[in-house]
Amino acid sequence: MTSNQQQDDRRVVVVTGGGRGIGEGVARLMAERGYNVAIVDRDAHVGINVANKINSGGGRASFYQADVANAAQVNEAFARIAADFGRIDALSCNAGIQRYGTIDSTTEEGWDEVMDVNLKSMFLCSKAAIEHLKQTKGSIVIMSSVQGYATQKNVLAYTTSKHALVGFVRAMALDLAEYGVRVNGVAPGSVRTPMLEHTVSLDANPDKLWKVLDNMHPLGRIGTPREIAEVVAFLASPAASFVTGSMIIADGGLLLPIAGSPKED
Repeated sequence: MTSNQQQDDRRVVVVTGGGRGIGEGVARLMAERGYNVAIVDRDAHVGINVANKINSGGGRASFYQADVANAAQVNEAFARIAADFGRIDALSCNAGIQRYGTIDSTTEEGWDEVMDVNLKSMFLCSKAAIEHLKQTKGSIVIMSSVQGYATQKNVLAYTTSKHALVGFVRAMALDLAEYGVRVNGVAPGSVRTPMLEHTVSLDANPDKLWKVLDNMHPLGRIGTPREIAEVVAFLASPAASFVTGSMIIADGGLLLPIAGSPKED
């Protein structure tokens, strides 16, 4: 899309990490709900593929290639989005990576990579969108994780980044409330995404690990990108007009049991 193409009055949502996983789920659902969708991803192949799916289904989507941890690329992408669509009503930040390591094994480079993608990118994209969101009294939805509240072994950098996002949401929500801009977050449990599928594939017995993951959740299964997208869509919409500074835990009950609770056979 170019800036001289006709704009319409539908709400516009920017979806980062929109080329796969939860981000793809958000992009496709928001298009179904009548939003114009700007997909931002550093992988052009997957981003264009999602945009094409939306457009072929009667929605309206455009792809913008950017590394969301790079300020210059983010600012350029958001300037193009604003020029192309004429407005930004919602920002859904989903880009994230999982890296493993303890304080002993995590390198400085590995730490910086996780913080750049999982945390700095949320700051850069929110900053790039905020003046547009003030004009529309829009909303921001940040994707965190249940590991913003709890942790596992060997995920030092990842858990730290996700904990930080909880504070990021609350601080930004308070700062922006006077402008009518709402900021909320989502903390999913395990969700069947390409990232999780890759992690499970590294296990010696992937089928067994999938069963373990299902059983960790009291509902008896892991989530789907569509289910998490439904939460994002609610928070981004006028239906959540009195909700700001909240973190919605969508985890199939994962955080409910007390550690060590016996399971019935």
